[in-house]
Amino acid sequence: MMPSTVDTPEPDAASPSRWRMAWGAASRRVLDAAYPPQCVACREITAEPATLCAVCWRDMPFIARPFCERLGTPFAVDIGGPLLSPAAIADPPVFGRARSVAHHRGAAQELVHKLKYGDRQELAIAMGGMMTAAAADLLAEATVIIPVPLHWTRLWQRRFNQAAALAAVMGRRSGLPVEAGLLRRRKRTLRQVGLTRSQRQENLQGAFIAPDDMKAALRGQRVLLVDDVMTTSSTANAASRVLLKAGAAAVDVVTFARVVTAS
Repeated sequence: MMPSTVDTPEPDAASPSRWRMAWGAASRRVLDAAYPPQCVACREITAEPATLCAVCWRDMPFIARPFCERLGTPFAVDIGGPLLSPAAIADPPVFGRARSVAHHRGAAQELVHKLKYGDRQELAIAMGGMMTAAAADLLAEATVIIPVPLHWTRLWQRRFNQAAALAAVMGRRSGLPVEAGLLRRRKRTLRQVGLTRSQRQENLQGAFIAPDDMKAALRGQRVLLVDDVMTTSSTANAASRVLLKAGAAAVDVVTFARVVTAS
């Protein structure tokens, strides 16, 4: 004999779940009226939270194609087809490909500085969202996201790792796992600002390590390495070299900003 079935009534307008939804919507409207969303760069009123206003969006120095497929540096003229820059041909990077949202100047440089030193961790939401869009082709092939780590002493001073904050947003947007423990910084390096390319490379010698107990989890992974700024690629190269030696199948890189020098 088949068990009888009982129809489950639909929740009516007076059900607790409906009341909670209505209360939540009303609360958001009140908060938006009292504290309207603001542009993450200039604090002007915007329609949506964690976005740029029209003026800041227009002034953001975005990097778009045509750019070098390896280094992500833009070309002045589009001659068609996938392009490699002279720098990428003469001195190929350790990583496979790099993508960046914008030139490291103007509004982009200001956002990076505010995130890193201005205790504006909420900026990671907008910046990480833009990085997700800029690295769409890399994310399509990646299997794991890894932020460039800070040495524990610097992390203690700053209270958070800006690269990890950006990576977390990208992980939520893309659905990919974020595994900060696969790469560690064992050496407190000097600040890279003001150092020459050779000094940067020497400064980063032995800075990163893939822990022995994490190498099995890293083996065969296609890594997307995340940082806030790329200048000479020294940090990305040093970290990528360690990840590849530890067994990663490939390493690509995405940053919010990219220092581009005139050639």
